[in-house]
Amino acid sequence: MPINPEAVGAVGEESEISWTSKDSLLYALGVGAGASDPTGFELEFTTENSRGIHQRALPTQVVVLGSGGMPDYGDFNLAALLHGDQHIELHQELPAAGSARAQSRVAAIYDKIKAALVVLETNVRSHDGEPMWTSRSGLFISGEGGWGGDRGPSSAWNQPEREPDHVTGYDTRTDQALLYRLNGDRNPLHSDPSFSAMAGFETPILHGLCTFGVTGRALLHTLCGSDPARFSSMGGRFKAPVLPGQRLDVCMWVEGDTTLFQTRVGDRVVFDAGVFTTR
Repeated sequence: MPINPEAVGAVGEESEISWTSKDSLLYALGVGAGASDPTGFELEFTTENSRGIHQRALPTQVVVLGSGGMPDYGDFNLAALLHGDQHIELHQELPAAGSARAQSRVAAIYDKIKAALVVLETNVRSHDGEPMWTSRSGLFISGEGGWGGDRGPSSAWNQPEREPDHVTGYDTRTDQALLYRLNGDRNPLHSDPSFSAMAGFETPILHGLCTFGVTGRALLHTLCGSDPARFSSMGGRFKAPVLPGQRLDVCMWVEGDTTLFQTRVGDRVVFDAGVFTTR
């Protein structure tokens, strides 16, 4: 079997990652910052030389900053891979420019019968050894399950039986995917109409991590007073594709320092089982 369940715990080589002020500006624009925000066009995230404003980075940018050397967990058809879920935890505010050391490991491999779920975790630390952030991705690989392994934990997330405490929405641009892809994900599914048609979509779809970033902006501005230092953790499950130009509404149910959330396009849930914490 191509997926190797014995790879759990395997660790990749630690490597240096770096990012610039320009990278942070491009990421912010890629997830829609400055286009429709009523709090001042997000100049601290989209400019580096506005008078009286110090550039800061959006916390969700950590998902595009690199993962170090990836440990080997098997050989499989990349077309069978689906990004199932994403979680990040910020141990300190992400600077607008910097460098760090990243190391990834195979945190778990679960047998979903018709698919394997591979959980990859990346830990990033400063050159002084201080933790900066942890990122965890769940990758569904269809056709790779059925070896009799652990099915994995079931989700305990339930939508509260009340109206959301907050709903914050942003319109995405019709060319949002073309802008976001400049952060590194050049998959033609998000840019080439002929390729997306072969995958069953009438037009190229938005990157899941772009939806994640737009959702993170809504959580940041609504629950953290737009202060990235207060953004602690965010995670959830990708549920349905988004087309560039569609409006994303983030529904939030606040329970102390923890907020449950969903991202919707109309009545359709596109990012589900969301959990957000503030600092």
